Amino acid sequence: MAPKRSKKTILDCSKNLAIGAQSATFKVQFVVDSAFGVPRAITVVNRYEKELFLESVIIEGVVRFSCNSWVQPGNIIAHKRIFFSDKPYLPWETPAGLKELREEELRQLSGNGKGLRVFSDRIYDYDMYNDLGNPDKGIEYARPTLGGEKNPYPRRCRTGRPPTNTDILAESPVQEPMQIYVPRDDAMERCKKEDFEVGKQKGMRRNFVPYLASIADRDAFKRFSDISGLYKKRSSHEMKSPLAKIIEKVQDYIEPYKFDPPMTISNDEFGRQALAGTNPLSLERLKVFPPTSKLDPSIYGPHESTLKEEHIIGHLNGLSIQQALEENKLYIIDYHDKILPFLNQVNCFDNRKAYATRTIFFLTPIGTLMPIVIELSLPPVDPNSPSKQVLTPPVDATTTWMWQLAKAHVCSNDCGVHQLVHHWLRTHACMEPFIISAHRQLSVMHPIYKLLHPHMRYTLKINALARQYLINVEGVIENDFTTGKHSMLISSAAYKDWWRFDLEGLPEDLIRRGLAARDPTQPHGLRLFIEDYPYANDGLLIWSAIEELVRTYVNYYYKDPSMVCSDSELQAWYYESINLGHEDLKNASWWPRLYSPEDLSSILTTLIWLASAQHAALNYGQYPYGGHIPTRPPLMRKLAPKEDDPEYAKFVADPEQYFLSALPSRFQSTRFMAMIDILSTHSIDEEYLGERKDLSTWSGDSEILEAFYRFSMEMKRIEKEIEKRNVDPNLRNRHGAGTTAYELLIPSSRHGVTCRGVPNSITI
Repeated sequence: MAPKRSKKTILDCSKNLAIGAQSATFKVQFVVDSAFGVPRAITVVNRYEKELFLESVIIEGVVRFSCNSWVQPGNIIAHKRIFFSDKPYLPWETPAGLKELREEELRQLSGNGKGLRVFSDRIYDYDMYNDLGNPDKGIEYARPTLGGEKNPYPRRCRTGRPPTNTDILAESPVQEPMQIYVPRDDAMERCKKEDFEVGKQKGMRRNFVPYLASIADRDAFKRFSDISGLYKKRSSHEMKSPLAKIIEKVQDYIEPYKFDPPMTISNDEFGRQALAGTNPLSLERLKVFPPTSKLDPSIYGPHESTLKEEHIIGHLNGLSIQQALEENKLYIIDYHDKILPFLNQVNCFDNRKAYATRTIFFLTPIGTLMPIVIELSLPPVDPNSPSKQVLTPPVDATTTWMWQLAKAHVCSNDCGVHQLVHHWLRTHACMEPFIISAHRQLSVMHPIYKLLHPHMRYTLKINALARQYLINVEGVIENDFTTGKHSMLISSAAYKDWWRFDLEGLPEDLIRRGLAARDPTQPHGLRLFIEDYPYANDGLLIWSAIEELVRTYVNYYYKDPSMVCSDSELQAWYYESINLGHEDLKNASWWPRLYSPEDLSSILTTLIWLASAQHAALNYGQYPYGGHIPTRPPLMRKLAPKEDDPEYAKFVADPEQYFLSALPSRFQSTRFMAMIDILSTHSIDEEYLGERKDLSTWSGDSEILEAFYRFSMEMKRIEKEIEKRNVDPNLRNRHGAGTTAYELLIPSSRHGVTCRGVPNSITI
């Protein structure tokens, strides 16, 4: 059935628009016959020379169209823009007059997979990561394509840029001030852009003096006071002499060039950070001692670790190793297999040195984790002679410094895996295909699109910026992380060998790492083996709230399993997310099925968790927990010397200087600090979990409105519960002298670097 159409109406937007105004409201009349019915769609053509942002169209007392989209001039985009009313429709419920328009809108968004995408386009399509290098600049600037059989990877949004002159399979890089294409409605809003620019300018200002020092070859830290001098002084109200006041004025002049002090300055929190830091996802329960490797022994040496009973038995509080294992007292952060295959390439550079580390922790009677042994591994020269060092807690001054150096190498491994695997891969990169497919296959009228919409905000734009500035050749990751140009291959290897969508939900992830077991008698149906695990304790509150909201929502629209199976748009979305978006893993047997409302609820809960709480836990603590370079160095420049090494004498003579010389340079440090300061910042226009601006969409569905209001109230209750936990003296991993409260999963936040706040989506 062809849709009924009103007569065309012309609106002159130049009238009544104040100069400099950012928005305006206009009245317009539509003429329809008496049998027209309730309007459910409008088409718009922009006859002006510039694009305009259409927020909404309201037929007072009848219907609302929430548009929130840029409409391009007719001489740029010839077809009419289609906007639908806020009422949700499953595909088979679509009024006959809207079916044609519903299909046409999806065709416009999908494009044809050809041509260069330009700023004004609204086209979503897939491509491989073939745009991270710049081979035209030289062979050393070429980078392998991520995606395909050799280097499996999720797909990213296609831009259609021409190939490089040197390699026709590599996409040419974008040259500043141009930016990588994202569909127009996925670009940042004005206040977000301004926030981002302020952060960049602040970072450049803070890097100015270290940059000059690097030119003058005075780039290394000589003493710890050089590092503390990077930070602003904390305010003091004590009486000052005239000379002190003059010095203070001079210091005030240079304060804008300094960083705010981060929250965590002491690496005495080494064990606690595994439970309540910016990377709480690497810790696993140790099930076998000594730990073993899965790497090829003919290349990387024996599967068995060199760790022995004698290394740890004195730190087990009187338990045998077997007892400690059976009582769930031993835990491990194991980067051996993730890092070791890349070390020969990394360590061939003079200014980058790394180990593949293993750290074992003992769970103390008060519930804290105590590191009891660190193993530092290098690739063996001979497969039968592994090159490994074992370090145990210090007993004298020399071993104290050696222990500090070993912990710094562990933290450098942790910093890289956190950024490349847990943060970038598991949230940013793996979410992108689901977002692209949602725009291509789910109509904006579809209830599932409406549920997911706030959880997709800004993510494609942020990922595009990452490809342009962070994970590309000469980007921050390559320059300031130990793994350098091999960093993204580590991310690809983790995707190939380790990532599984069915284990990305919080309960399944905890079970996979051996940190929890199913127990219907426990809250959330899980028993945690570490009772005071702040990330897991707080995360399960949010996970359960999301799960309840999604279950209520899905069951409202899908009354029986057959409706899920027969929903053509829903099935196309999930099929395409896997078969095009995650094409390299499409044949994996572990992909969840989509046959029932229960299946759909599980998939959606996982996606919303990843986009909101999981990303927040991994992102917004980066500067507060990692802004002090000795505590969490992203890059190491020296190995831990053995007694027969020439460097050992220098280490013993001045261990502080040796330790500092092993850290990143001053310029590398401040460049990294500036980056994680930007990443840790909430923008002014942030929308947090429990907040939605589009509740009018369900104005006629009281059950759905009530579900969202309950969810919002639950976020407020969770916030109070976390605050209560943070003052509980029995919870030693979040309360105590010198212990920072764990606030990363408190839903709300103010603007800035706050180390708290859970936005709806990946917005930075």
